[in-house]
Order: sequence, then C-alpha cells, then structure tokens
Amino acid sequence: MNQDGVLGRKRVLTADISLGSFAVHVRAIADLGEAHRSSYVCCVNAHMTAEARDPGFASVVNGADLATADGMPVLYAMRLFHGVDQERVAGNDLLPALLSEAHARKLKVFLYGGRQEVLDAMVERAGREFPGIEVCGAYSPPFAALEEMDLAGDAERINASGAHLVFVSLGCPKQERWMAAMKGRVQGVMLGLGGAFLLYAGMDTRAPKWMRDLSLEWCYRLWLEPGRLWKRYLVTNSIFLGLFLKHGIHRLLGR
Repeated sequence: MNQDGVLGRKRVLTADISLGSFAVHVRAIADLGEAHRSSYVCCVNAHMTAEARDPGFASVVNGADLATADGMPVLYAMRLFHGVDQERVAGNDLLPALLSEAHARKLKVFLYGGRQEVLDAMVERAGREFPGIEVCGAYSPPFAALEEMDLAGDAERINASGAHLVFVSLGCPKQERWMAAMKGRVQGVMLGLGGAFLLYAGMDTRAPKWMRDLSLEWCYRLWLEPGRLWKRYLVTNSIFLGLFLKHGIHRLLGR
C-alpha cells in the first residue's frame, strides 16, 4: 500500500490500473488535493486503453498518480488476467463523490473545459446539493489544439483561485495530455472526467445499472447519439477486443 492507501497497480493490456476500493480512491484523490500536490488522475475505459497503444499516450496514462478502473471491460480483463475483483471507479461516480468530499473538507473545486452553459449548470447543482461548497472557478477555454492552448495562463488562473481539485473535461486523449503537460504547473490534483460534466449538469443521461454491469453502456450511448459515436465505438471496441484476445492467447502460450 502506498502513502495514499492505494494498493499498487496491475497492467491491463496497455494501462497500469490503480487498485483499491472506490472509497479508497476518493480519499486518496482528496488527500492529493488537500496537500496541493501537483498531480493527475486518469479514468481508464476501453477507449483510453485503445488509445494507449500509442507509446506516447501510454506514458501519459501510466505517468498519472492514479489510473482508475472506469470501464467494465477493464474490470473483466483485471479479473481474468490477474484474478483481482477490482471495484469500478468511474469518472461519472467520482465527480459527485469528490464534490461531497470537498464540501466535508472545505476544499476548493475548479471546473475546466466544456461549454460555459454546462459549467454554469454544474455550479448551480453543486450549490444546491452541497450548500457552502466553494467552486472557485469555472472556465471554458477557447477551442484549440493542445499545442496552441495558453497553458501558462491556465495554470496561473487555476493557482490564483486556490483550487485543490481541478475537474477537467476536454475529451480523451486531449484532457489526459493536458493534465500531463500541467503537472508541475497546477498546484492541485487534476481529474480527467470528460462526459461526467454533461451528466452532472443534467444535459445527458446514464445507462441503467443493469446495462452498465453487463458492459453495455456503450450500446446505450450509441443508441442516443448514433451519428456521432458509431465510428468511435466500432473502432474502439474492436481494438480493445483485439488487444484482449491477443493478450489472452499470449498467456495461454506462456509468452
């Protein structure tokens, strides 16, 4: 067990996944933020696992202070290849749990990324659910490639707010690359939460629990947005399945 209470990591295909219960992860993340430790957290699902075939992006994911088991396919691979019954630690669940923890500990939260109307809705809901919580900033940066973003200005803005927890929504893999680039600049813990912003803002819906438990959440998302997501899910799921089968065959052959 490391100083944050997380029980090490296990490699799942391309990503080193942090072990430990959901509650342990929430506490570890809040501890990083409370200490103003410049750090970041990746929530790893099938899409991120597929993206991490690229060695450069794999180093970003595996360089994170925590890489949580977000997707059910990742959990299945963990159970099959390592015999570990890891609890799911999804970004959609971490966001409200960490708001609750921030409220209890009086930690400051900064929202970065997404549309301004989404951020405004999140701030309004957080204020209703956690009276007195300090959302110390909610910034929607201009759309730009990572190389063209004002990283120095963003770091100055976030640090001036006194933020302990920085929730980031730029989409995978951009948000993970952004966090890696900001480590050492932002004096707090950054979490790549992507679509969790829309969900918390009430502008998106989540699949029923039975679908999530059966790894069918992607089917629900595809049903809602077929035009935007069909290619991503077709490609991502095929790549993940290919990686899964390749790893399984190698294990059977003793390689």
